[in-house]
Amino acid sequence: MAELATIARPYAEALFKAAQADLNAAEVWLDELAEVARNGQLQQFASDPKVTSAQVYDLIAGVMKAALSEQGKNFLRTVIDNGRLDALPEIAASFRVLKNAKSGMSDAVVYSAFPIDAAALAEVAASLEKRFGRKLNVTVELDAELIGGIRVVVGDEVLDTSVKARLEQMKVALTV
Repeated sequence: MAELATIARPYAEALFKAAQADLNAAEVWLDELAEVARNGQLQQFASDPKVTSAQVYDLIAGVMKAALSEQGKNFLRTVIDNGRLDALPEIAASFRVLKNAKSGMSDAVVYSAFPIDAAALAEVAASLEKRFGRKLNVTVELDAELIGGIRVVVGDEVLDTSVKARLEQMKVALTV
């Protein structure tokens, strides 16, 4: 995926510069575009040589829940015209990194075997912010394979306190 990251970076940087007036609004529609672009049937439709860029644009604009701003419409047209629809998820991720860097925040994904209630999540978030030394946008994803505990991913840093990780450590210790 390094190639997609290389392709996505200039688009994300250009959008970041152009959307300085309202980065939050741009992030909302860009995330939705990225989610739509992940659809395999859409990718197949867009790659059909008989399908025009206008048809692809109309299809995507038609399935969007929120209305696109003029900036969003122009951005989408540019991405489609340049054949970079498959890079939209990576563009959104790169844009989020730029936005977070500007605000001094990072995204954190907490993987848990069980749902975490709001009070416990707030407590976990406060501990993680102290541990990583920055404000975090925390999201939770369920992963039953963890058995118990949590696994946290912040950028390229991982904090794994899950039962699965501890069992793996014990396995390594016992086989040495």
